[in-house]
Amino acid sequence: NSTMSSDTNDVADLAKEVGKDTERRPSENQQNDVQAGQTQSLSKRQRKRLLRNQQWEEQRDLRKQRRKEKKQKRKLERQNQAEDGVDGGFRKRARREATPSALRLVVDCSFDSLMMLKDVKKLHKQIQRCYAENRRALHPVQFYLTSHGGQLKQNMDESNKGWVNWKDINIKSEHFSEILNKEDLVYLTSDSPNVLQELEESKAYVIGGLVDHNHHKGITYQKAQDLGINHAQLPLCNFVKMNSRKVLAVNHVFEIILAYLEKKDWKEAFFTVLPQRKGAVPVGHEGSLAQDTSPDKGEEQESLDSDSDSETGNTVAPNSDADVQSKQGKQDQSYEEVSRNNSEESPREGTAA
Repeated sequence: NSTMSSDTNDVADLAKEVGKDTERRPSENQQNDVQAGQTQSLSKRQRKRLLRNQQWEEQRDLRKQRRKEKKQKRKLERQNQAEDGVDGGFRKRARREATPSALRLVVDCSFDSLMMLKDVKKLHKQIQRCYAENRRALHPVQFYLTSHGGQLKQNMDESNKGWVNWKDINIKSEHFSEILNKEDLVYLTSDSPNVLQELEESKAYVIGGLVDHNHHKGITYQKAQDLGINHAQLPLCNFVKMNSRKVLAVNHVFEIILAYLEKKDWKEAFFTVLPQRKGAVPVGHEGSLAQDTSPDKGEEQESLDSDSDSETGNTVAPNSDADVQSKQGKQDQSYEEVSRNNSEESPREGTAA
């Protein structure tokens, strides 16, 4: 009797617990009713979002299958290319086949205090472009960035911290005259009476990193004289006639040097790099330039250039009298830096590089 009484009590206790659980947990129909009520209380946009999320979850397995099929397809393509003797890794193969040049190209960033922040940002983009072009060049140069600090470094830290991982570039806080032999230096500046004829790989050619809208004319030429180093200008006038001022960005000068190392032809190098907006034509074909350009239009073009360009110390060093010919008189214009955003190409500016 006592055993039966105990079992009865256990059953009663279990029934009470089940009743409590039933009270605490709503039925499935009640849950559905609650969800339906919540759905009805949602806005149209929220309901659409909820539907998209449901569809996304339902298609999870399908997406996984598609990824697997694409992966298998790429694998088969690589196998077929290998059988046909085709190297699918063209970009890496091209980089391995590059022949580095011993020539040194230096961007002198010691003009930081002469620039406004917006011009420093333009210089940063031009440096990014130089870096990118050098990385994929057939004959990459030994790239130096000197006097790195001030506004430029701060802007690079804020906008692109990845520069600290750049490869094949020497970024120095010191001035270029402190880390390179004076005898090897050649400052590229359009004010120089010397015209560069050949590039010598034992030299270090300096490009002035200055974007100042031509407010400091002749500053790079004066700097070369103060330092007592060689100076020269690119042979632009020997091959090119332009309907605008002869203003070149840092990256333009850099790319022209890279193009010359590859093609060994100044004319081809100039016309490979110069933006179309310069209206550049070969010397002797000046009739191709617009002949109906009035003085007012010329002044308008000057104004446009001054808004986008800046002076650069486009430097190439003469090594001997045979390499450089003297020019009668100084040119009044200086090469200036131009933001790559205003060139005919898109944005790889930046760019950078």
